[in-house]
Amino acid sequence: MSKACIVGIGIHPFGRSDGMTGLDMGVAAVRSALADAGIEWPQIQFAYGGSDSAGNADTMVARLGLSGVQFINVKNGCATGGSALFGATSTIGSGEFDLGLAVGFDKHPRGAFDPKPAEWGLPEWYGETGLMLTTQFFATKIQRYMHQHGITPLTLGRVAEKSFENGALADHAWRRTPVDLETILNSQMVSDPLTKYMFCSPAEGAVALVLASEARAKAMGVPIIRLEAAAMRTRPPGSFEVFAPSIDIGGGTATATRVASKAAFEAAGIDPGDVDVAQIQDTEAGAEIMHMAENGFCADGEQEQWLAEGRTRIGGALPINTDGGCIACGEPIGASGLRQVYENVVQLRGTGGARQVPGDPKIGYTHVYGAPGVSAVTILSR
Repeated sequence: MSKACIVGIGIHPFGRSDGMTGLDMGVAAVRSALADAGIEWPQIQFAYGGSDSAGNADTMVARLGLSGVQFINVKNGCATGGSALFGATSTIGSGEFDLGLAVGFDKHPRGAFDPKPAEWGLPEWYGETGLMLTTQFFATKIQRYMHQHGITPLTLGRVAEKSFENGALADHAWRRTPVDLETILNSQMVSDPLTKYMFCSPAEGAVALVLASEARAKAMGVPIIRLEAAAMRTRPPGSFEVFAPSIDIGGGTATATRVASKAAFEAAGIDPGDVDVAQIQDTEAGAEIMHMAENGFCADGEQEQWLAEGRTRIGGALPINTDGGCIACGEPIGASGLRQVYENVVQLRGTGGARQVPGDPKIGYTHVYGAPGVSAVTILSR
C-alpha cells in the first residue's frame, strides 16, 4: 500500500465565531489547506468530512465548487475527525486516488453536551441518574484511577496549568490566557475532583488536511509529512468507557485506547519511546493523565512524577498537547481529532513559533477518544 502524506493544512480558530456557521468554518479551513498545498479545489479527487451537530460536510461543495468530487460524510462522535482521516488514508493506500481531503468542523451551543440515552443504546434510567452528563462520568473514572494509582489533585492541576500556558502560544486556541496552579485548584468544583479549569468546553472550529500519495507529494515539491499509521478501535470486553452502564468486577486492563495504540505502533514499526511530540485526548485533566498510560508512554501511577518534573511541557522529554489541547482549545467534536494532527504537522515542519518543540522532532503521535468508547490514533513522521 502507498503511504499517505499530508501536504496541506488549514484551520479556522477554535472558540466562538458569532455570525459564522460550522459549515462556514469548514469551508474556510479547506480553502486554507488548499492554499497551503498550492492547489485548487478541482484537483481534489475525493474527500471525507464530518461534524457532530453542524450539518453534512459534503454540502460545502456548493461553496467550494461543483466538481463532481467523491465526498463521503462521517459521523463517529469524538472520533469523527480521526475516522475521516482513516478513510482518506485508506483511500490513498488503495491506489484508487492520489490526492484528497479530510475535513472536520462543528459549532456547539454553550453549556455541557446533552446526549440522549436512546441514541447510544442505553435505557432512560442511565440519563436520569446523571451519567449521561460526561462531567460526572469522567469525575467518577478519574476518582477510581487516582485511588488505584496514587494520583493527587495537584497533578490534575498541573495538567491544566500546562494546557493554558501552551494555549497562550497558539493562534488557533480559544483560551489564550495562562491560569496559575492555585487558581485552578481553588476554582469552582464541577464534579469532584475536577474544578472548572480542568474541563474543556464545547466549542466551534474547523480543520482540513490535504493528503497525497508519496509519489504525488514528491511531484508537488511541498514539505512532506508521512502518515505512518492510522488506527481506530472500539471498546474491548471489560473496559470502563464513556456511557458504559457498568464495569466488570475484576475486569481486564484492555481499553479502546490501548487497543488502538497497539495497532498504530505495530503498523508504524516504532515504540512509544520513539515519539517526539504527542497530542492526546484531554476532555478534562484526568483524561490526559489516564491516556498517558493507555497510549504506552508511562506506567499507571508514573504520571505523578512526570508532571512534577515537567516532562510533558514543551521543553520536556515528551511534550504533550503543545497547543493547549482540548482544555485550551475547546472541543468542536468534528474538528478536534484533526486539530491534533494539524498541530503535529506544524511541529514536524518546525513552524510552531513560541510553542515549537526543540530538538528537531521527527515523530508525532495523536490520540482522540470519545463515546461510547472509541479511540483513533495516528502516527506521523518526516
